[in-house]
Amino acid sequence: MVIVGAGFGGIRAARQLADAPADVLVIDRANHHLFRPLLYQVATAGLGPESIAIPIRELLQSQQQNAEAMLDEVCGGDPERKVLHTSSGKEIDYDYLVLATGGMPNLFGNDHWREHLFHLGNLRAAMALREHIVACYEAAAYEEDEEARRALLTFVVIGGGPTGVELAGALAELGRSVMPQDTKRIDPGDIRVVLVEMADRVLTPFSEKLSVSAQTVLERLGVEVKLGKPVTDVDGVGVVIGEEGRLLSRTVCWASGVKPVPLGKALGLPTDRSGAIEVAPDLSVPGHPDVFALGDGSTYVPPGSDEPLPGLAPVAIQMGEHVGKTIARALEGRGRRDFAYFDKGMLATIGRSRAVLQRGGFQMAGFTAWVIWCVVHVWYLAGFRNRLKVVLDWIWNYVKFRPGARVLTLEAGDGFGEPEAARSARRSRPALPLPVKESDRDAA
Repeated sequence: MVIVGAGFGGIRAARQLADAPADVLVIDRANHHLFRPLLYQVATAGLGPESIAIPIRELLQSQQQNAEAMLDEVCGGDPERKVLHTSSGKEIDYDYLVLATGGMPNLFGNDHWREHLFHLGNLRAAMALREHIVACYEAAAYEEDEEARRALLTFVVIGGGPTGVELAGALAELGRSVMPQDTKRIDPGDIRVVLVEMADRVLTPFSEKLSVSAQTVLERLGVEVKLGKPVTDVDGVGVVIGEEGRLLSRTVCWASGVKPVPLGKALGLPTDRSGAIEVAPDLSVPGHPDVFALGDGSTYVPPGSDEPLPGLAPVAIQMGEHVGKTIARALEGRGRRDFAYFDKGMLATIGRSRAVLQRGGFQMAGFTAWVIWCVVHVWYLAGFRNRLKVVLDWIWNYVKFRPGARVLTLEAGDGFGEPEAARSARRSRPALPLPVKESDRDAA
């Protein structure tokens, strides 16, 4: 059997088949399993990339003998013939197929913004953002042009969901409490972190009470929260925010939603308007009982609900476990069962010692919620070494407030950090230091 995607759902599905009479092949574009909820800490220098990533082969083969990993990208196939095609030209047969491909940044039709944005879609993007942030501070320390300096020290986060709130809080703490310790040439008061949300409150999946609490903590950290404000343009100069006009910034981060990786359409499977694969109650694809879809790349509306399950890690984990057990039961000649999701609640952290927690009617905000957030995230990390390293890093950062991942691999004269899409388009960027170009001033 073949599993496409080594995220939370794909790995859990593979694990459930450890004792099954099956050969399991996990295909992913990366060679590592990534703990995505902590990508923002890699981007803001709180953790090193090795703390939240583990090689897929190490993760699988240390615990089961019937699994193998392949570094490749599935780009199409024929479900009728039970065959997949990869970008390297391979043709792979399968008996059962699990699609756990996850999501990608959703720019809602504004794809021309992509080359000007940073995101947290993968480890490479998070590391590019980290290098860019640190390089901005390095350049700002000796930038004499005031306008250019303001642009270097202004950080914009688009999207007020959990990812945007966590990223904005971490950027504010990094800028106001950590980076000024590295150089006295930067005044903490010159640093701006702006969170832009089109809705009338942040953290809309949470209750209004917790949203207000989260916004209060953000503002205490120095984050400027702009609610009900649409972003109408993003370019190499900054952003245009509704009627407020242009805000000059060298760092614009996208945290405003994801869309499914479009593999379902490439395979000719039924999808909704967003491209998510439609699934039956047992998470198989209608008309293809040997194909399953889960996580961000699928859409499933539980009985009694009007909304599909959200794209959260706990959802993908439970879906992966269900699909793995379903295939194991099928190999034993047993029948299938419908998927039932157990809501374990939602968590979001704001800064180094505050978080919000909601499960049903139960709500909590503050330090205790943050401790629970830490425990839950460490629990779900893959690998004992990763758990130990994250705990030690967190303790060090909490006690000393000096995150250690601020080292630049860039050197003076190298190209400045840039969004992944810009790198792919081979856009040239100024070397360090980074002044605002005359053309940019004219555009502003």
